[in-house]
Amino acid sequence: MSWDIVLFNSKQKIESVAELDESQLELTDFTGILESSFELINKKEHHREIVVTNFTIDFFAGGKASSNFMLSLYGENGLFELIELAKKHNWQIYDSGIDGMIDLENPARNGFENHRKYVDQILKRK
Repeated sequence: MSWDIVLFNSKQKIESVAELDESQLELTDFTGILESSFELINKKEHHREIVVTNFTIDFFAGGKASSNFMLSLYGENGLFELIELAKKHNWQIYDSGIDGMIDLENPARNGFENHRKYVDQILKRK
């Protein structure tokens, strides 16, 4: 399964992308953070592919900070990793699969019932 995700860095709690206040958006080096957060990244010119055993994240490195960032996910566990990164960096996530914002504190509300189990697995690795 694959789908598109948009990461936002905003002072505003985004309830709907349609009601987004662009003056509340903050510039962020999403590419730099993503590249420093994962070990295996295939790079070809501007294309990046984060490869983990049970998911892949594809995106294009723009070289400039931006207030939002689009990427493609292959595998549900990639979304769980992005949720944890979003919490750490105060990002918000739009999920094209549900056509809405993800509730980072309660991802199960968005249909991600395996999230808690996955987070527990991550914590055991550390």
